[in-house]
Amino acid sequence: MGKDKANLIKHSAMALAAACTLVLGGCATRAPQPVDTQASAPEYRVGPGDTVNIIVWRNPEVSMAVPVRPDGKITTPLVEDLPAAGKTSTELARDIEKALAKFIQQPVVTVVVTNFVGNYSEQIRVIGQAAKPQALPYRNEMSLMDVLIAVGGTTEFAAGNRASLIRTVDGRQQKFNVRLDDLIKEGDISANVRMQPGDVLVIPESYF
Repeated sequence: MGKDKANLIKHSAMALAAACTLVLGGCATRAPQPVDTQASAPEYRVGPGDTVNIIVWRNPEVSMAVPVRPDGKITTPLVEDLPAAGKTSTELARDIEKALAKFIQQPVVTVVVTNFVGNYSEQIRVIGQAAKPQALPYRNEMSLMDVLIAVGGTTEFAAGNRASLIRTVDGRQQKFNVRLDDLIKEGDISANVRMQPGDVLVIPESYF
Protein backbone atom coordinates (compact mmCIF):
# COMPACT_ATOMS: atom_id res chain seq x y z
CA MET A 1 0.00 0.00 0.00
CA GLY A 2 2.87 2.35 0.84
CA LYS A 3 4.44 1.62 -2.55
CA ASP A 4 1.21 2.36 -4.39
CA LYS A 5 0.88 5.64 -2.50
CA ALA A 6 4.43 6.59 -3.41
CA ASN A 7 3.78 5.84 -7.09
CA LEU A 8 0.59 7.88 -6.96
CA ILE A 9 2.43 10.85 -5.47
CA LYS A 10 5.18 10.49 -8.10
CA HIS A 11 2.73 10.40 -11.00
CA SER A 12 0.78 13.33 -9.56
CA ALA A 13 3.97 15.37 -9.29
CA MET A 14 4.91 14.56 -12.90
CA ALA A 15 1.44 15.54 -14.12
CA LEU A 16 1.60 18.77 -12.15
CA ALA A 17 5.04 19.57 -13.60
CA ALA A 18 3.79 18.92 -17.15
CA ALA A 19 0.79 21.16 -16.58
CA CYS A 20 3.01 23.94 -15.23
CA THR A 21 5.28 23.60 -18.24
CA LEU A 22 2.33 24.00 -20.59
CA VAL A 23 0.99 27.00 -18.69
CA LEU A 24 4.35 28.73 -18.47
CA GLY A 25 5.15 27.94 -22.09
CA GLY A 26 1.90 29.53 -23.20
CA CYS A 27 2.44 32.60 -21.05
CA ALA A 28 6.13 33.11 -21.68
CA THR A 29 7.11 36.42 -23.30
CA ARG A 30 8.95 35.99 -26.57
CA ALA A 31 11.98 38.08 -27.40
CA PRO A 32 11.03 40.96 -29.72
CA GLN A 33 11.96 40.53 -33.33
CA PRO A 34 14.47 43.00 -34.78
CA VAL A 35 12.95 45.72 -36.94
CA ASP A 36 13.71 45.39 -40.63
CA THR A 37 14.54 49.03 -41.41
CA GLN A 38 15.07 48.24 -45.08
CA ALA A 39 11.54 46.91 -45.45
CA SER A 40 9.97 49.80 -43.52
CA ALA A 41 11.82 52.56 -45.37
CA PRO A 42 9.34 54.70 -47.31
CA GLU A 43 9.87 55.30 -51.02
CA TYR A 44 11.40 58.66 -51.83
CA ARG A 45 9.00 61.02 -53.54
CA VAL A 46 10.10 63.89 -55.73
CA GLY A 47 9.65 67.41 -54.39
CA PRO A 48 10.11 71.02 -55.57
CA GLY A 49 13.79 71.91 -55.76
CA ASP A 50 14.87 68.38 -56.64
CA THR A 51 16.85 67.76 -59.81
CA VAL A 52 15.76 64.80 -61.90
CA ASN A 53 17.96 63.22 -64.54
CA ILE A 54 15.71 61.95 -67.35
CA ILE A 55 17.32 59.23 -69.47
CA VAL A 56 15.45 58.21 -72.63
CA TRP A 57 16.96 55.05 -74.10
CA ARG A 58 18.42 55.60 -77.58
CA ASN A 59 17.25 59.21 -77.57
CA PRO A 60 20.06 61.31 -76.06
CA GLU A 61 18.66 64.50 -77.59
CA VAL A 62 15.73 64.43 -75.14
CA SER A 63 17.71 63.01 -72.22
CA MET A 64 18.66 65.70 -69.71
CA ALA A 65 18.68 66.82 -66.08
CA VAL A 66 15.91 69.27 -65.19
CA PRO A 67 14.89 70.98 -61.94
CA VAL A 68 11.51 70.49 -60.35
CA ARG A 69 9.90 73.92 -60.26
CA PRO A 70 8.33 75.42 -57.11
CA ASP A 71 4.90 74.47 -58.50
CA GLY A 72 6.05 70.81 -58.55
CA LYS A 73 6.22 70.47 -62.35
CA ILE A 74 9.01 69.80 -64.84
CA THR A 75 9.55 70.85 -68.44
CA THR A 76 11.58 69.05 -71.12
CA PRO A 77 11.88 69.74 -74.88
CA LEU A 78 8.94 67.47 -75.74
CA VAL A 79 7.06 67.49 -72.45
CA GLU A 80 5.74 70.71 -70.93
CA ASP A 81 4.38 71.25 -67.43
CA LEU A 82 4.36 67.63 -66.32
CA PRO A 83 3.53 67.20 -62.60
CA ALA A 84 6.46 65.58 -60.75
CA ALA A 85 6.13 66.44 -57.05
CA GLY A 86 4.80 63.65 -54.87
CA LYS A 87 5.74 60.90 -57.31
CA THR A 88 8.39 58.23 -57.06
CA SER A 89 11.07 58.17 -59.75
CA THR A 90 9.40 55.09 -61.27
CA GLU A 91 5.98 56.74 -61.39
CA LEU A 92 7.46 59.85 -62.99
CA ALA A 93 9.31 57.74 -65.58
CA ARG A 94 6.05 56.04 -66.60
CA ASP A 95 4.31 59.41 -66.94
CA ILE A 96 7.13 60.73 -69.13
CA GLU A 97 6.91 57.62 -71.30
CA LYS A 98 3.20 58.27 -71.87
CA ALA A 99 3.88 61.90 -72.80
CA LEU A 100 6.76 61.00 -75.13
CA ALA A 101 4.77 58.25 -76.86
CA LYS A 102 3.18 60.97 -79.00
CA PHE A 103 6.59 61.69 -80.55
CA ILE A 104 8.75 58.58 -79.95
CA GLN A 105 7.79 55.00 -80.65
CA GLN A 106 7.78 52.92 -77.43
CA PRO A 107 10.02 55.20 -75.36
CA VAL A 108 11.90 53.67 -72.44
CA VAL A 109 12.59 56.20 -69.69
CA THR A 110 14.62 56.06 -66.49
CA VAL A 111 14.46 58.86 -63.92
CA VAL A 112 17.26 59.39 -61.40
CA VAL A 113 16.92 61.99 -58.65
CA THR A 114 20.31 63.68 -58.26
CA ASN A 115 19.58 66.58 -55.90
CA PHE A 116 17.38 65.62 -52.98
CA VAL A 117 15.14 68.15 -51.29
CA GLY A 118 11.89 66.22 -50.95
CA ASN A 119 8.24 67.10 -50.90
CA TYR A 120 7.31 69.84 -48.43
CA SER A 121 5.34 67.41 -46.26
CA GLU A 122 8.43 65.18 -45.99
CA GLN A 123 11.00 67.84 -45.19
CA ILE A 124 12.53 68.70 -41.83
CA ARG A 125 12.67 72.49 -41.49
CA VAL A 126 15.03 74.17 -39.04
CA ILE A 127 14.52 77.84 -38.20
CA GLY A 128 15.96 80.25 -35.67
CA GLN A 129 19.41 80.07 -34.11
CA ALA A 130 20.86 77.22 -36.15
CA ALA A 131 24.26 77.75 -37.75
CA LYS A 132 22.68 77.04 -41.15
CA PRO A 133 18.86 77.23 -40.98
CA GLN A 134 17.42 75.22 -43.84
CA ALA A 135 14.96 72.60 -45.06
CA LEU A 136 16.32 69.06 -45.06
CA PRO A 137 14.99 66.00 -46.88
CA TYR A 138 13.66 63.47 -44.38
CA ARG A 139 15.56 60.20 -44.17
CA ASN A 140 14.37 56.97 -42.63
CA GLU A 141 15.33 56.64 -38.94
CA MET A 142 16.42 60.33 -38.85
CA SER A 143 17.15 61.64 -35.35
CA LEU A 144 17.47 65.08 -33.78
CA MET A 145 21.26 64.63 -33.71
CA ASP A 146 21.28 63.96 -37.46
CA VAL A 147 19.41 67.23 -38.02
CA LEU A 148 21.80 69.23 -35.82
CA ILE A 149 24.81 67.82 -37.66
CA ALA A 150 23.25 68.75 -41.01
CA VAL A 151 22.64 72.37 -39.95
CA GLY A 152 26.05 72.77 -38.30
CA GLY A 153 24.74 72.89 -34.74
CA THR A 154 23.44 76.02 -32.99
CA THR A 155 24.78 79.56 -32.79
CA GLU A 156 26.34 81.04 -29.66
CA PHE A 157 23.12 82.99 -29.10
CA ALA A 158 20.86 79.93 -29.10
CA ALA A 159 18.77 78.89 -26.12
CA GLY A 160 19.10 75.21 -26.94
CA ASN A 161 17.09 73.81 -24.05
CA ARG A 162 14.16 76.07 -24.93
CA ALA A 163 13.97 74.74 -28.47
CA SER A 164 10.72 73.21 -29.63
CA LEU A 165 9.57 70.68 -32.19
CA ILE A 166 6.33 71.43 -34.04
CA ARG A 167 4.73 68.25 -35.35
CA THR A 168 1.42 67.48 -37.04
CA VAL A 169 -0.34 64.60 -35.27
CA ASP A 170 -3.72 63.40 -36.58
CA GLY A 171 -4.13 66.62 -38.55
CA ARG A 172 -3.38 68.89 -35.58
CA GLN A 173 -0.15 70.70 -34.78
CA GLN A 174 1.48 69.87 -31.47
CA LYS A 175 4.49 71.47 -29.81
CA PHE A 176 7.15 69.49 -27.93
CA ASN A 177 10.11 70.77 -25.96
CA VAL A 178 13.54 69.43 -26.98
CA ARG A 179 16.83 69.81 -25.07
CA LEU A 180 19.49 70.71 -27.61
CA ASP A 181 22.06 71.92 -25.06
CA ASP A 182 21.79 68.70 -23.07
CA LEU A 183 22.25 66.71 -26.26
CA ILE A 184 25.11 68.72 -27.78
CA LYS A 185 27.02 69.97 -24.74
CA GLU A 186 26.29 67.28 -22.15
CA GLY A 187 26.07 64.29 -24.47
CA ASP A 188 22.70 63.29 -22.98
CA ILE A 189 21.51 60.65 -25.44
CA SER A 190 18.04 60.65 -23.86
CA ALA A 191 17.54 64.06 -25.49
CA ASN A 192 18.08 62.57 -28.95
CA VAL A 193 14.52 62.11 -30.23
CA ARG A 194 13.28 60.47 -33.44
CA MET A 195 12.23 62.91 -36.17
CA GLN A 196 9.13 62.62 -38.34
CA PRO A 197 8.45 63.91 -41.88
CA GLY A 198 7.12 67.48 -41.76
CA ASP A 199 8.70 68.34 -38.38
CA VAL A 200 9.73 71.96 -37.77
CA LEU A 201 12.57 72.56 -35.30
CA VAL A 202 12.45 76.04 -33.76
CA ILE A 203 15.59 77.23 -31.97
CA PRO A 204 14.98 80.49 -30.05
CA GLU A 205 17.50 83.15 -29.13
CA SER A 206 18.78 83.40 -25.57
CA TYR A 207 17.50 86.32 -23.51
CA PHE A 208 21.05 87.13 -22.37
